[in-house]
Amino acid sequence: MSDAPGYADALAELDAILRELEGSDVDVDHLADRVARASELIALCRGKISAAQLRIEQVAADLDGAASD
Repeated sequence: MSDAPGYADALAELDAILRELEGSDVDVDHLADRVARASELIALCRGKISAAQLRIEQVAADLDGAASD
């Protein structure tokens, strides 16, 4: 998944898709593709948030362990 965008890039692309979908000139033929891409980006962002949360919890646990030694 090395070609996956970073979190900030994914959010920017999601924002662009949202603006496109909110516009009055939405291309219905293109709509399903844009919604599918948005779904992929949301999953990617959720994965990055979960990974960051896990890493933070590990660091906090390591700090707690070091403090009790």
